[in-house]
Amino acid sequence: MTAIAQTYLGNCITDSTLAARVEQARRSGQCLEVSLHPADRPKGRIHAHAASGEAIGIVKPRDQAICEGDTFATDTGKLLIVHLEAQTVMVLSVAGDVTGHEIALIHLGHALGNHHWSILVQQNEIYVQLTSDPHVIESTIRSFNIPGIQIRYESRSPEQPLTFSHHSHH
Repeated sequence: MTAIAQTYLGNCITDSTLAARVEQARRSGQCLEVSLHPADRPKGRIHAHAASGEAIGIVKPRDQAICEGDTFATDTGKLLIVHLEAQTVMVLSVAGDVTGHEIALIHLGHALGNHHWSILVQQNEIYVQLTSDPHVIESTIRSFNIPGIQIRYESRSPEQPLTFSHHSHH
């Protein structure tokens, strides 16, 4: 049976009263803990498994992104604590002059979008959410032969996640 968690109680990291309640629930075996991928943060419905193996369904408003330490009450009377995994993202940057390659850069942007690979542009870098095999994404990027394009990977802590917008044709 799947335990449903849809009553948001707050964040046990920032709320000391809730933290005490969580500790009490842990001691009495009434606390479930789940680790989620950062890509799950904006979802309205999340299916996961608690560390204990119990199936969990989290239901929340889409405009409320889940954070490390968020606490929900389940329909089974237990508390559910959310932990976020570190987020690994691909980071694209360009070293040097790309004059003459503007069209290739536009085509690259189109290809990333056409594959539904979510991106975020910050300053002079493009962050790509790794929703596909990184080798496939790299191969696609390199196929444009843009001189000076650099690809690296960055791990983001749960406290500093990148929030990607999600595109839909609906």
